[in-house]
Amino acid sequence: MGLSEGLLNPTKKTMLINDCCNMIEGQLASKSGMSGIALKTAFAALKGIKPGYIPYVVEQILPQCFTALDPIWSEGVQKGNPIEYLNANRSQTADALLSVTDARVKNAKRQIVRGTYEKFRGSAKKHVEEAVPDLAKVIDNYTKS
Repeated sequence: MGLSEGLLNPTKKTMLINDCCNMIEGQLASKSGMSGIALKTAFAALKGIKPGYIPYVVEQILPQCFTALDPIWSEGVQKGNPIEYLNANRSQTADALLSVTDARVKNAKRQIVRGTYEKFRGSAKKHVEEAVPDLAKVIDNYTKS
């Protein structure tokens, strides 16, 4: 069973989306300096598009994200610990996730979304790599139950 089938069933989906949103908020809160301020400001602008916009986007991209992570996850299962494997292969994991957001932003209708993404895309891989351990913990919580 792939991650999408296992993690996006109706009984887990809402909690998973909330946990992903909380993880994103936690990652943003940990950022400091000028780049942290810029990221937080950009995220606030995206949240201001409409109420519930971030959870909506998370819900929309989760299936593609889990599909993109499936090959890495499967390798990790074969090696004995998929969570540790995601962490050990942060670069590959980040590339898989960013391939989803790169494709998604091409079809974004809102200029603020495209412009914000393009502005931060250059540093995105570093930030996503830093978030992989927290994402792995979220995934781990839902693959155990």
